[in-house]
Amino acid sequence: MAQTKKLKVTLVKSPIGYNKNQSQILEALGLRKLNHSVVLPDNESVKGSIFHIKHLVKVEEI
Repeated sequence: MAQTKKLKVTLVKSPIGYNKNQSQILEALGLRKLNHSVVLPDNESVKGSIFHIKHLVKVEEI
């Protein structure tokens, strides 16, 4: 069985003062508070969302 890659995304900077769309992307990915982490599938949809908020998050491959 093939292993699917996962990404661990951690919110490291507050979205306050940034575009409201970026805050909505964080909410859609499930990130709520600073230093909160979520594990997401490594696909184009998630990577596109992360691209828009790359200055607010830290991404690690699992």
